[in-house]
Amino acid sequence: MSNEFLDRHIGPSAQDITSMLDSINCKSVDEVVSKTVPNAILFGNRMQVDEGLTERDSLELATKLAGDNILATNFIGQGYYGTLMPTVVQRNILENPGWYTAYTPYQAEISQGRLEMLLNFQQMIMDLTGMDISNASLLDEPTACAEAMMMAKRANRKNKSNKFLIDSNTNTQTITILQTRAKPLGIELVVDDIQNNDFLDCFAALLQSPGTNGEVRDLTADIARAKDNGVLTIVACDVLALTLIKTPAEMGADIAVGNSQRFGVPMGFGGPHAAYLATRDEFKRRVPGRLIGVSQDVLGNSAMRMSLQTREQHIRRDKATSNICTAQVLLAVLAAAYGIYHGAAGLKKIATKVHAKASNLAASLNAAGFELVATQFFDTITINTDKAQNLFDSAQKSGINLRLLNDAQLSMSVDETTTEAELSALLAVFSIDQLTESELALSVSIMRESEYLTHPVFSQYHSETEMMRYLKRLENKDIALNHSMIALGSCTMKLNAATQMYPISLPGFSKMHPYAPEDQTLGYQQLFKDLEHALCEVTGYDAVSLQPNAGSQGEFAGLLAIHSYHESNGDFDRNICLIPSSAHGTNPASAVMAGMKVVIVKCDDAGNIDLDDLKAKVEEHSDKLSAIMVTYPSTHGVFEVEIKQVCEIIHNAGGQVYLDGANLNAMVGVTRMGEFGADVSHINLHKTFAIPHGGGGPGMGPIGVKSHLAPFLPGNPLEKDSNAVSAAMYGSASILPISWSYIKLLGKYGMQRSTEIAIVSANYIADALKDSFPILYRGDQGMVAHECIIDIRPLKEQSGISEEDIAKRLMDYGFHSPTMSFPVAGTLMIEPTESESKREMDRFITAMISIHNEIQKVISGEWDKDNNPLKNAPHTAHEMAGDWSYPYTRQEALYPVESLVANKYFPPVKRIDNVYGDRNLFCSCIEVSEYI
Repeated sequence: MSNEFLDRHIGPSAQDITSMLDSINCKSVDEVVSKTVPNAILFGNRMQVDEGLTERDSLELATKLAGDNILATNFIGQGYYGTLMPTVVQRNILENPGWYTAYTPYQAEISQGRLEMLLNFQQMIMDLTGMDISNASLLDEPTACAEAMMMAKRANRKNKSNKFLIDSNTNTQTITILQTRAKPLGIELVVDDIQNNDFLDCFAALLQSPGTNGEVRDLTADIARAKDNGVLTIVACDVLALTLIKTPAEMGADIAVGNSQRFGVPMGFGGPHAAYLATRDEFKRRVPGRLIGVSQDVLGNSAMRMSLQTREQHIRRDKATSNICTAQVLLAVLAAAYGIYHGAAGLKKIATKVHAKASNLAASLNAAGFELVATQFFDTITINTDKAQNLFDSAQKSGINLRLLNDAQLSMSVDETTTEAELSALLAVFSIDQLTESELALSVSIMRESEYLTHPVFSQYHSETEMMRYLKRLENKDIALNHSMIALGSCTMKLNAATQMYPISLPGFSKMHPYAPEDQTLGYQQLFKDLEHALCEVTGYDAVSLQPNAGSQGEFAGLLAIHSYHESNGDFDRNICLIPSSAHGTNPASAVMAGMKVVIVKCDDAGNIDLDDLKAKVEEHSDKLSAIMVTYPSTHGVFEVEIKQVCEIIHNAGGQVYLDGANLNAMVGVTRMGEFGADVSHINLHKTFAIPHGGGGPGMGPIGVKSHLAPFLPGNPLEKDSNAVSAAMYGSASILPISWSYIKLLGKYGMQRSTEIAIVSANYIADALKDSFPILYRGDQGMVAHECIIDIRPLKEQSGISEEDIAKRLMDYGFHSPTMSFPVAGTLMIEPTESESKREMDRFITAMISIHNEIQKVISGEWDKDNNPLKNAPHTAHEMAGDWSYPYTRQEALYPVESLVANKYFPPVKRIDNVYGDRNLFCSCIEVSEYI
């Protein structure tokens, strides 16, 4: 039976595929695959997965599953709240491929739109927390707390204590994630009442404001007492509450963390949401994750870029301060847009209404004789009652979810979406007839007096017309997949089909609270069951955890499973992790986070793991060998023939094989890592399974394991010592319907065909470019996998033109650069994916050959070696309209190939000065007049 969606997903037509096969001298797709994948692991399609559905049937099934979830009235709170995403934001960002298909802004000149919005996010967080600097997002609040803990440990070196103090009034999931992250690093957690603590033996302390029971306190005295004892303080904040109450900075805190979820981003059964970390100026160079800074281009115009630690995990490897690679850019953009659309007055109005609802609810309960745990609160009320369980059960029978703190305490939270009817229904559970009108509960002493969101960007776009145009202006500054091919190696920028994206907006998926009772989440549970089964079939593993909400989190979770497995066998000293020199930069950083010691294994001249060096390292560390982390196909773009032998060597020494799943798009339906020797892998759903990159996040990194590791998968984040790595059991659950839909639409043979055409397309591009740019690595039969690396170094030696010059020049041709200088300096790594048409690949090939010809003009002396279109790239529209002082023509600079006449993109800024940006770190919104 034909698969109509497959024909939409695969870019090249049947005729195009025949032409591509002719170009690479192969008679069939099967021949290409057999020459590319080693025969020893060429298993064929063993997946027990259904045939692909039509788009109509897929949408109907997704809608049914969403409908099977019961959307009860939620008063659970605990860090997740109902919110209203403005429709102008939903339509123009969340559901707009110009925003959701963009890549991480490593090429800043063609990312100025989303960089500006991320700078807005940072400014918003800085204003609300009162801190001097904020990063551009983290994964969720508990992992932000964990990053803050590690940052504080590094920053407070004078304090020799190894204890980290957590206020007992902190969310359960935060404490659990901190347990997971602290244990491998040897940090001892102490959970205690901050109010009664002397801070005498800890290096840092975490406080939550408001507390998990809703209490709002002025923490100034506690923080001052900690400071007197050389202890750094971290405050987990509610961003909406900060529009009304004192900021952590005003109370003296060193670091503020939190989640921006309630700024217009649906709960989504746990995510994705943009967390944040903000701090004082003195700690700015220790901030984990991405930091957007303002630099300038070569003409002196203000221009934004990612600063400092942005790619630290790739550069510093095992010395990195974090393994974070995926952020939550799209979600930070959404939260920033919410802040911009409402402005300071609008946010305060929303917060005041929320607090008024809580105040009325508290007054009603108090008048009925219920004892309040705290009289100072923002949106959460907790009562002492010996009938807590009965009231909790009664509420559920009425379609209302409350939070049971313990046997004698019941908690309830209101939010932006809470209606008077819902409050009345809640009070009926307590046998209260009507809602009591009350004064606001917060006292003047705790109220915020300082201004916030004073930059003009937060006051200019409150009408829908202005907001719509602002978002369009930003979108137009960037290159995303809706403009042209993004051939980034190892990043798999494939089609994110509209049919796959549609389910994330269904209320049954988007509005679900992550801690809702399981019997209300049957639709989600069926979707998870389907997805776990399919991922097991794809990989050959026996069990899957969907919890890790990024590839880096998946690496960490997989290594923790290996560590726990060794300990279960009595092997407490196995802490050596072997990592090939070609590995992804996050691999060594993740190993260190998991408490392991990294030992690098050499690669040979062909880019394969050096087996002799591997055997020597294994023999040297056999008693302490824990694991090897290997990427397959390798980051060099080839299937290593000896992968089974690599696995056997490790297993024979008692170690485990962690296989990085970043390149899974080259294996689906062709081979299975669980069958050729790997024990655990993370699976980048934002690569192989079509979750869009969102401008640098969200991502998902589920892990698959063999049966012996299954007992050590991440557990429930609401349970102590569960090895949980995310705040929610299923991570960023609301984007899992995208990958579920991808699998349902393509089916068993559609997924296999995707892999096959990805390999054909990569070999087609490699063959077309080989005479202009040497292909650095090939397999033993001369083939590349799903990506290829072209070597720029010989041309650079002759011409002085670097891989960066080529990357910037590609912008003039309307293309995003391939992956630059990774994994080998002086190279470009190209991955076309299966979704790009031959016509688009030919446009890219034409651009690259044209650039090669331009380099020849530099070599021959026709063009000056320092003043030519490559060194001066990119060229802007402003330059085209102004005086032209270059020694080459406007036509040569701006329209070097004919196809650009019909579809020309102009970068908004010239080449950005990265050194200037790092030396002059400026991470706040700039004056409106300075925007290009």
